[in-house]
Amino acid sequence: MSPLDRRSFLQGGAAAVGGAALGLGGATVWDHAVAPAPADAVGRSRVAFRGPRQAGVGTPPQAFATLVAFDLAPGMDRDGMTRLMRVWTDDIERLTQGRPGLTDTEPELATAPARLTVTVGWGPGAFAAAGLEDRRPGWLAPLPRFGIDRLQDAWSDGDLLLQLGADDPLTVAHATRLLLKQAATFATPRWTQQGFREAVGTHPVGTTTRNLMGQVDGTVNPDPANEPDLIWHGADAAPWLAGSTSMVVRRIAMQLDSWDRVDRAGREFTIGRRLADGAPLTGTREHDTPDLDAVDELGLPVIDTAAHIRRAHAMAPDQRFLRRPYSYHDPAQPPDEQSGLVFIAFQRDV
Repeated sequence: MSPLDRRSFLQGGAAAVGGAALGLGGATVWDHAVAPAPADAVGRSRVAFRGPRQAGVGTPPQAFATLVAFDLAPGMDRDGMTRLMRVWTDDIERLTQGRPGLTDTEPELATAPARLTVTVGWGPGAFAAAGLEDRRPGWLAPLPRFGIDRLQDAWSDGDLLLQLGADDPLTVAHATRLLLKQAATFATPRWTQQGFREAVGTHPVGTTTRNLMGQVDGTVNPDPANEPDLIWHGADAAPWLAGSTSMVVRRIAMQLDSWDRVDRAGREFTIGRRLADGAPLTGTREHDTPDLDAVDELGLPVIDTAAHIRRAHAMAPDQRFLRRPYSYHDPAQPPDEQSGLVFIAFQRDV
């Protein structure tokens, strides 16, 4: 990864994402197309909105995503926050089920939900505006700056965050525009980030995505269905916090021109995995456990001490988190910042 790493945190920290935020919630169940699938199966696939948790966290990642952070309007209070959440809740439920928003001026664009999910995150400013500072989780605070960070104000902070994802970019664009219009009197956009993954049908279901460096990205990821305690607050939490999670967004620039000058062996040495299949250098399959103690005939580590796979290795099971990465490419940015990774992480407690 490039040393030009930037983190975008809500208020310099994490976002509270949960169904407890003034009644907004959703499930992570989605409809599977049954073979032979009709031509419009992707467009008609829907994710359930109502449920104990918001969708867009444990939901299998969609092909396209947009993140929008907002600054609340001056004077926003509990009544204003309640009105905004009610408006967004109604429109999000409609859009995710293939129906236009209540004041949708382009209703025809809402007919293909394509597994649309909209996840709403609260930063410290939202809790303050709603008069709920006493309920703000302890972890919802500024995070320490990493030594390699070059944080930029243009990609940092915000009181609210929307994460929109769908398998059709037009669906994402339409939903984003509608929700922005509905929030116009309550908040203003602070930053917007678009991302993409492989399109539906490009690879078999369950294939690990690749980032723009060609690296298999997300091999060691917890299963939300089998390890929910890593991601969401459970029944042992305060009632208003149960079913919620924390979200961290990290915008990581990749200096691909420099990466292009590294040969294949050097790339695999840097990552600690074979690029062809994602297997660790000490294994034969992608999901083999890496042997971090293995040495070669010279007594040197097979997996270098600075390799990505070693540095990302969790030292304990409860240190893991759920990753939902997306690639980005923006020619409008400076050359060494045009491409990179939108690293999205969900965990119960930062």
